[in-house]
Amino acid sequence: MVLREIHEPILLKNGFRKVSSCDKFNPIGTCYKLNESLGSGYYWIYSHKDLFSISIHDFYFHDNFYFESQLPEYLGISYYESVSGEEINPYRRLKAGCVKSYWYNGNKYQAIFHKNIPMKSIGIDLTPKYCDNYLEEKYSDDYINPRSALLKINETTEFPEMVLLLHQLKAYKGTGISAKLFYEGKVAEAISLILSRENFKKSKAPTHFSQSDIDRIENVVSYINDHYAYNLTLSELCKMACMGTTKLKTTFKGIYNCTITEYIQNRRMSQGEHLLSSTDFDIKKIALIVGYKSAARFSELFKKSTGLQPREYRALSKGK
Repeated sequence: MVLREIHEPILLKNGFRKVSSCDKFNPIGTCYKLNESLGSGYYWIYSHKDLFSISIHDFYFHDNFYFESQLPEYLGISYYESVSGEEINPYRRLKAGCVKSYWYNGNKYQAIFHKNIPMKSIGIDLTPKYCDNYLEEKYSDDYINPRSALLKINETTEFPEMVLLLHQLKAYKGTGISAKLFYEGKVAEAISLILSRENFKKSKAPTHFSQSDIDRIENVVSYINDHYAYNLTLSELCKMACMGTTKLKTTFKGIYNCTITEYIQNRRMSQGEHLLSSTDFDIKKIALIVGYKSAARFSELFKKSTGLQPREYRALSKGK
């Protein structure tokens, strides 16, 4: 069972306990509650045989929480409504407002979730059996393995159809066979959207980069990390990388899975989170420190990144 092999051991190990019911979520699923000494909230799961599961996160920790677990192999796609934290090895900031795909290939997953900030997300997890056997048996004449198309999504803010579908999963309250058919149909619809998106928009990024190009991009990243609050121009970064504009953009995105602009914004938002939680600087001052002339612009991007306004984030992070 997906529930037993993927979710339940991890949840029980990290402070959750199974509860008989929770009015917030569909009773057809299984609900886990976070231990009050660690935080507050719930983790809901609907599992279909050994093929897929649907999960909803709605909880927060009282203190920064380090999460580490050896995960079995599965693929998935999720949408964060709010979040604050980082994945480790490789390092990547967790962001709200984007659709994220992932493949855990029996590897260790490590992350840090920031204290008092709600983790609200909706996700679909697929077992290898669903991708490699079930779909092929059911659609043998037209079968396409969805793995490649799923992983090319990586992290995007340009997939509104998937966001709508995941919100429909969260809102649904039907029971019995109606619910089983609904959830199975929505997972199939999600795969359809992923494959349709792949056919419409083929990835053109190269899969291999020379060591010299990697080293040059690393130099650019080191420079950005030290100067992200300044007005960095593309021409300046091109000179540093000894690359043309197109090659710099393509190589950077191929290695870091985001654009240069997105990387700079991520660094600014991370520092913004730190300043909001550890200082009493007003929002305008924090905006200037991290590189924005306008507090409104900073607030707009911060909301997209975490799902929270800066003042909301500050109040929650300080437990007010």
